[in-house]
Amino acid sequence: MSNFVYLVDDNEAVRKALSLLLETVGLNVKAFAAPEVFLAQAASLPAGCLILDIRMPVISGLKLQEKLGAQGINWPTVIISGHGDIEAYRRAFRNGVVDFLSKPVDEQDLIDAIQKGHAALDARAQISAEREVLEMLVKGLSSKQIAGALGLSPRTVESHRAAIAAKAGTSSTAELTRYWLEAQAAP
Repeated sequence: MSNFVYLVDDNEAVRKALSLLLETVGLNVKAFAAPEVFLAQAASLPAGCLILDIRMPVISGLKLQEKLGAQGINWPTVIISGHGDIEAYRRAFRNGVVDFLSKPVDEQDLIDAIQKGHAALDARAQISAEREVLEMLVKGLSSKQIAGALGLSPRTVESHRAAIAAKAGTSSTAELTRYWLEAQAAP
């Protein structure tokens, strides 16, 4: 499960206060004073939930979110703002934010939004792992071979296979292969 949080806010007092709050509930927080610095490092960071101030010099939180998306980084995002307006709310939600919170931020609302973001990340990771297992399964690899190739335990692979079978409505490797091939052929 992910517990990384990346806080990007140009206000030092806000960064310190929110970092302290989030660290006290066991989150791994890394704060950035400038969006450009975060943008330069984002690709090398583990996936996490973003907390972005909407108004910052040079790059706004919404623009930063768009730039990250262009790099293929679509992590769950919470926007915080002392100056929100209706158009900013609309744009943020069109971009897929988890929540839009007004400053001063209610602590529990922020923690709830981050938990929602981490749940979304964990669900994405589960789907990605299942996809990798399925790709190897349809190539004829055994659970033990898949486990070795992916660096997982055979028990974890079996768990993913069970989840795949439940979703597909069959545990037959032949049926799963047929579904996979049909999905690959679809436009």
